[in-house]
Amino acid sequence: MMFLSFLKSTFKAFKNKIELISYNEYTISEYFRKKGAQIGNNCRILIHDFGSEPYLVKIGNDCIITPGVAFITHDASVGLFRREIPDLNIFGKIEIKDNCFIGLGSIILYDVTVGPNSVVGAGSIVTKDVPPNTVVAGVPAKVVCSIDEYKKKCLQKWYGLNLKGSRETWKGQLIKFFWSDTKE
Repeated sequence: MMFLSFLKSTFKAFKNKIELISYNEYTISEYFRKKGAQIGNNCRILIHDFGSEPYLVKIGNDCIITPGVAFITHDASVGLFRREIPDLNIFGKIEIKDNCFIGLGSIILYDVTVGPNSVVGAGSIVTKDVPPNTVVAGVPAKVVCSIDEYKKKCLQKWYGLNLKGSRETWKGQLIKFFWSDTKE
């Protein structure tokens, strides 16, 4: 009986991996919607797993979810109390509002809302709500600056690079900027 259960779960996992091949970062929202996640329009999603309860995840419009992001919609540590309270489970929703960027390898815990127009820095662990129009980073994630301050920093760096031409021509310019002894 255990072997049959193992085979079924292995087959299901294999089937899911095969199905995922047909999606890309712009179309994978369709797959997650089938699993119960609520996802808005024009999202770029670079992960292939929304955790064990994808129906507890809601993502707004125009969001980017980068590789390695984990959505934790439950607290499995309550398993420590299963002998005393066999059915004990803790769940919570995760909501990412419109126009958010969730950085590489971040972990978003249950009962968290990321406000609109916000950035979660790479490697952050988000344990509390993120206010609208802010950048958070760290473990645990804390407010670093406003989105307006972040935009100013980004523009300052961009203008400092002084790149010319199309993206295809930037490689040589970037190598020269960062690796030559003299900056032009």
